[in-house]
Amino acid sequence: MKRKVLVTAGAGGIGRAIARAFVEAGDEVFVCDVSETALAAALTDGLQGCLCDVGDRGQVEEMVARAVAAMGGIDVLVNNAGISGPTAPVHEMAPDDWDAVVRVNLTGTFLVTRLCVPYLIASGNGVIINMSSAAGRFGYPNRSPYAATKWGLIGLTKTLAMELGAHNVRVNAIQPGAVDGERLQRVFAGRAKAAGQSLEEATVAALAKQSIKRLVDPKEVAALAVFLASDGAKSISGQALPVDADLQSN
Repeated sequence: MKRKVLVTAGAGGIGRAIARAFVEAGDEVFVCDVSETALAAALTDGLQGCLCDVGDRGQVEEMVARAVAAMGGIDVLVNNAGISGPTAPVHEMAPDDWDAVVRVNLTGTFLVTRLCVPYLIASGNGVIINMSSAAGRFGYPNRSPYAATKWGLIGLTKTLAMELGAHNVRVNAIQPGAVDGERLQRVFAGRAKAAGQSLEEATVAALAKQSIKRLVDPKEVAALAVFLASDGAKSISGQALPVDADLQSN
């Protein structure tokens, strides 16, 4: 049966890989994104979508309404939207920068989820997938707002699983490690600057903490998302699942 899938920040990076994977699985997919250029490109992949900043309550209300109108409901919600935030120690972190990361990564996930829950319950087999991070498993020096929000998503995931289990809605989190792409290169550049290293040195240092010495392909994260939404995962809920080449620490 064709599922109705909503993917936030689905026009680029991991989100676009996830959206494509669900389309390839035969599902109907609606994406939102803050980038008009990325969204226009993504809509050529057989997707529907609209612009939306998930940290803006009004925009989220409009986006969810448009997704429901377009698809006739929501069976699967993938909360992928998130920002990296600055690289700086806590005592140098600007409060506005902290607030910006929390607004998108944590509050944005809450805003989208609260509006989608009635439709997920109505579907009879709803699924929520929250995109956490390896930063939701370890401490993350110089990335305090990012780590705090990604840990917060694990608490939200486990709580939602408990609240919604009686309605046959499953809720899990994915914790990607070093996923190849433009965003990761910006993160490595920030690490390199903070540590006084070259970009190459920062990359080698990151991979040294993994058992498998390579970057994660976004398609691997997407494959896990599709599996978690399938009947093969109908007894999996409240879990945080790493895709990180056996990362040992940050």
